[in-house]
This record gives sequence, C-alpha cells and structure tokens, in this order.
Amino acid sequence: MTFNKLGSVMSVLKGKKVAFARNSTSAINKQSQSTRQQVTKLGIIGDEQGDPNFHGGVEKAIHLYPSEHYKYWCAELGNKPIFQSVGAFGENISSVGLTESDICINDVILIGTTLLQVSQGRMPCWKLNIRCEEPEMALKLQETLKTGWYFRVLKEGDIGIGDDIVLQMRSYPNWSLSRIMKIIYDGSLNSVVLKEMIELPLVDSWNKLITKRIELGEVENWDHRLYG
Repeated sequence: MTFNKLGSVMSVLKGKKVAFARNSTSAINKQSQSTRQQVTKLGIIGDEQGDPNFHGGVEKAIHLYPSEHYKYWCAELGNKPIFQSVGAFGENISSVGLTESDICINDVILIGTTLLQVSQGRMPCWKLNIRCEEPEMALKLQETLKTGWYFRVLKEGDIGIGDDIVLQMRSYPNWSLSRIMKIIYDGSLNSVVLKEMIELPLVDSWNKLITKRIELGEVENWDHRLYG
C-alpha cells in the first residue's frame, strides 16, 4: 500500500508524578522535550503516570492530543493560561494535521523510528476539571469527542519534534475513533451497531463496556470518572 502522511509532531512531552488534589498523585503536568525521546513498550523513557490503574501500561503507552483543539478550547472557555501552550491535557505527543476523525481503531502508525498502533480514545477523568479550572472539563472533552487517543507500541524506537505521522496500515477504515467514541459517549443502545462493534479489536475495558450494554440494555454511570 501507499504510506500516507497524516500529520506531524509539534511537540514531545513527558513528566514526573507529583502530589495532586484529593490526596492523589498525577504526572499530567508534562513538559516539552527539545531532544529526541526513546520509546519502549511502556511509553517514553522517563515519563510517569500518577495512577497506573487508569493511566499508562501497554495499551496506553503514548497519548496523542491534536494541537488544533487548543483553538477550540480558547474560543469556548476563554484565553486561559493553561491553553496557551501544549501539554494542558497531559499529552505525550502534540500533533498537527490530524484529529480523532482521521484515525481508525488499530491503525498502524510510524512516527520517527517507533511503530505504533491506535488502541483507544481517551476516557477523560476528573483531574482535568481541576487542572483546567473548569468543573466539567472532562465531560466537555467527552461530549465534543476532543479526547485525543492512545497508542500501544509495536516496535520500540525514538520520536522527536517535526517527525511525520505516517499511516502504515488501516484494517478498519469504517471505524474512526470519533465514530466509536460517539457511540460510546452518546450512550447508544442500538443492538445492531453494538454487535458490530463487539467484533472489533477493542481494548478489554471497551469490550466489557459494549458487552454489558448488549446484555443489560443499560448505559453505565460515569460520574465517578468525570467528577471523582
């Protein structure tokens, strides 16, 4: 197939976990790196996560957030200092040129010498509310589908500013992340659609979510994730 450039890397970021609100820890305050960063199966070397139960790991090794979304948030919420530079959402890669509608589940992507695979969209949590000083920031990301997404690492390598984001393989062209997340976040109970989704290579948490909807005909309660 012909490899397609989807966008490029504007910034690469990492951070250390520190004390956060409500007796928690977080590494959401990630800083841009001027040098190329080495990537392992667990993400960028030296990057940390505050709560390994919900962040990081093989399926969430790298979080990418489109830089284009910052313009939207500034227009929507005002020119807050937090939105004046990338890193507001704890992303590892700030990209330009592609968004959630341009990426499909399980896409294989080459950035630098690192081979990645799209694993899932972000499930935003309450820590964003505090970081952005917006009581419903997590909900706003969810409702707008401006969540960014996670990669698993297929081949370790390095990533740096200016690298092309190149599509290597697309197995599910009809299943963009924005489509999948809209079904999830709108609370769809359409059994036909849900049964199509269950056949996709979803991460365990999404697979269980869809399975429960099919079996119980109920939408899950997200209050704990969204508000703590």
